[in-house]
Amino acid sequence: MPYKYIGKTIDFKGKTLWEILGNLKNFGVGRIIARNRFQRYDEPCYYKIMKVEALPNPNDVTYHGQQRKVIALVEKTFRGIKQEKLVQMESATYKADYFLVPKHKEAEFSKMTDFNERIFPREMEFPPLMKEFVIRQMKLEGIKNQEPKMTIKYNDSGLKTYRVAQEGETPTEPEPSIGLGTPASPSLYANIKE
Repeated sequence: MPYKYIGKTIDFKGKTLWEILGNLKNFGVGRIIARNRFQRYDEPCYYKIMKVEALPNPNDVTYHGQQRKVIALVEKTFRGIKQEKLVQMESATYKADYFLVPKHKEAEFSKMTDFNERIFPREMEFPPLMKEFVIRQMKLEGIKNQEPKMTIKYNDSGLKTYRVAQEGETPTEPEPSIGLGTPASPSLYANIKE
């Protein structure tokens, strides 16, 4: 009779942070740890351990992950960008997704290579109805023969691996377009006027 597994499936592959650091000399200070989850990026993602402290046994042991947590002060490098300040890791240290980078591979693993810089456009065209209103307003103000463009507002919080094009610079990413695109069933849109 075959086994039937039930429950939530996880995509973690590796060990918890404490399983790795607890077995190393000086708790692995100076060593490089990485998460398997972040290996999907082309840029290097890793943590350099600066200080480690074990947490006391929790009073409430109803949650299994609490017993495997640890506090670690690390230098975090995410997608090739090293953060200026040290980062305290605690909340995700119980996840079995970490691996230790061998000492002879640390230089190769943390090597920064040149990646194609992604440059996003500053402006895009207005939606059709709004474009008509803007053109009418421009005619009333006496502005002629100018295609109205809308400035794109990007989320600028957090760590970004791209930048917005400067004035007069050509972006590497395509401009977002407004329209029907290529529908799955073109026959449904056969009689629509553009």
